[in-house]
Amino acid sequence: MSRRTDRVNELLKREISGVLQRDFEWDGSLVTVNAVEVSQDLKEAKVFIGVLGGHEGKVISRLNGEHGSIQGRVMKRVVLKNTPVLRFLSDDSVVRGVDIVNLLDKVAELPTAPQEEEE
Repeated sequence: MSRRTDRVNELLKREISGVLQRDFEWDGSLVTVNAVEVSQDLKEAKVFIGVLGGHEGKVISRLNGEHGSIQGRVMKRVVLKNTPVLRFLSDDSVVRGVDIVNLLDKVAELPTAPQEEEE
């Protein structure tokens, strides 16, 4: 990715997080914006959402249903030539990370071959 795209991703991530924190109530769930990936032409943006405390499907469907209003609030603060259409997706990177750590722990418990002595 280009440096400009990376900066736009980070800016959108920060602004979307602010909108979700200020303007939405989540009934006991913690909703975080883990990453944003903008297409090269800046017309589409995938927003990866992490949900702690259950109701992940409800949160994602609510966000996708209200993407227009969220997009409008974000674009009042972020001025771009093209306003990217926001699409909210579930982010399972935390679960994958935990699975990898568990696999590494299992590998560490496996017996190892004895080291050969040098002559």
